Amino acid sequence: MAESIRSIPPGFDFVAPQSRPISTREWRIHGLLFVLTVITTTLAGIVWGAPPDMPAPEPRLATPLDYLLYIPLTYYYSSVELLRYAISHPALIGEGVRFSISLLAILFSHEMGHYLACRHYKVDATLPYFIPAPPIFLAGTFGAFIKIRAAIPSRRALFDIGLAGPLAGFVVALPISVIGVLTVAPPVDPAAGHWMYFNDPLLFRLIAKLAGVPLDPNSPTNPFYLAGWIGLLVTSLNLMPVGQLDGGHGTFAVFGDRAHKIFGRVVFGIVALLAVLGFWLHGSPSGFLYTVLLAVMMKVPHPQPAVMEPLGNKRIVIAIVTVIVFALCFVPFPITIS
Repeated sequence: MAESIRSIPPGFDFVAPQSRPISTREWRIHGLLFVLTVITTTLAGIVWGAPPDMPAPEPRLATPLDYLLYIPLTYYYSSVELLRYAISHPALIGEGVRFSISLLAILFSHEMGHYLACRHYKVDATLPYFIPAPPIFLAGTFGAFIKIRAAIPSRRALFDIGLAGPLAGFVVALPISVIGVLTVAPPVDPAAGHWMYFNDPLLFRLIAKLAGVPLDPNSPTNPFYLAGWIGLLVTSLNLMPVGQLDGGHGTFAVFGDRAHKIFGRVVFGIVALLAVLGFWLHGSPSGFLYTVLLAVMMKVPHPQPAVMEPLGNKRIVIAIVTVIVFALCFVPFPITIS
């Protein structure tokens, strides 16, 4: 995810940063968050794999307190019923585990890309923080991030640290996406009552075309498809050239401060327009969440690296590859709600 970097205080000479050892307390915190995220993403995978017509008990509405607690009680009763159903259908638990492993592999690779690049440049950074979310949330997680606790020493370091994450995540998401597309089940009857459809990114469409596999909006999803879809969506969001998103770091390193601000404003305008069109044409309000996120990111100033040396031809090639990766991952209208 976006990794916030620090600037060098004025009046201070730059001193090469040093990474510090990880304490036992930090291992416990990061480990606990990771374990909780494994649980919530597994439950999310079970939710997506459960039959849509599975009955769920309704909470009793007899007092004003019952009405006040209607939403949490409905969530609680639905969760209990789902767990009972999953225990009696072990194959469903297997789907949840496959979804969790696949998605967390993408997120873990993304954050370790940032972390290992920080270690390479001796920039102090934390281990990845995984953020669990209620299973009713799309993925069972709000993502992951690392906290960079030192200034970035150079332009090349900014480029490498910023883009190492999404590129590493994409490398892991690629085989998961291939498996997901190749194992898509035949489409079901359109009258079966689907209310939400996942629109396929360009990568999925290319895989399907090369393999001769038809992609149909009425086809049931599978754990690998869902994990790959979410992983690519996260990758494209992080690669937007705005603020201190990963793409913003790369844009700043390649083009400098002025172009970074221009790119950010243009992309914000495009995303805001897509949010309106997405709600109008696809019934999905998700684009407004991206617009708010980018608006917040634009308010965060991007610090200047200590040394602005030339990037070199190899990093320019990597920058071009990154643009291609963004094009393969980006979906203008991720979800259609009918």
